[in-house]
Amino acid sequence: MNGVVLRELRSIEELEEVFRLFDGIWHPDPGSEPITVELMRALSHAGNYVTGAYQGDRLVGASVGFLAAPAGQVLHSHITGAAIGRGIGFALKLHQRGWALDRGLDRITWTYDPLIRRNAHFNLVKLGARPEKYLPSFYGVMEDAINTGDESDRMLAVWRLTEPRVLAAVRGEPHRPKIPPDAVTALAECDGRPVAGRTDARTLLVAVPPDIEALRRTDPGAAKAWRHAVRDVLGTLMGEGARVTGFTGEGHYLVERTV
Repeated sequence: MNGVVLRELRSIEELEEVFRLFDGIWHPDPGSEPITVELMRALSHAGNYVTGAYQGDRLVGASVGFLAAPAGQVLHSHITGAAIGRGIGFALKLHQRGWALDRGLDRITWTYDPLIRRNAHFNLVKLGARPEKYLPSFYGVMEDAINTGDESDRMLAVWRLTEPRVLAAVRGEPHRPKIPPDAVTALAECDGRPVAGRTDARTLLVAVPPDIEALRRTDPGAAKAWRHAVRDVLGTLMGEGARVTGFTGEGHYLVERTV
């Protein structure tokens, strides 16, 4: 893909390069880096997933994961960072999937911020992953340029590697579910702020803002309102057993209640 080469990383020099890449993406305060060189070294040495994506000699993406429970079944993808808009993140995920399948694993899990629309689209539409748990304040307080001032709610995404929707996504066929005509908007956007609606229908639409990262900088109050609204609506629905079945082009989670 566009001259990108992916390879597993093991040397301290390579891992220091990954550290600098992640530092340039998240700009964390000293002491709150998303992962250290030492931990990447230990994970790599123990047979876990530490991979870089290169264009020529330049590192343009990297991903770190570790084997998780149940043993022999799951890889947990802890952190992935890549240049946006070049297909590098997708290439890393395809490499990660091949790595997992070669080791007899059947799924990969990871967490992401449910308010970041592009990440929801990438995970649910482009990869065909399924969000299976809403995790409030998962990392506690985070001090970096992307998350500062916000709570660290996360969605647990599960990528079942041989599921039909995943096989289609891997072939380049995004997962775009049809929205039933009787779907009800449980959370909408109006003038940049969340507006709660009904949650008693079978099929529900839960909106997220177009750009929560920009909103944190320009209107922290609105960003906080979105965090709590999505937690209250989507988190509650999932806690009651409703399933997220897709993500729409208009920026809504498609949620199906079990009846």
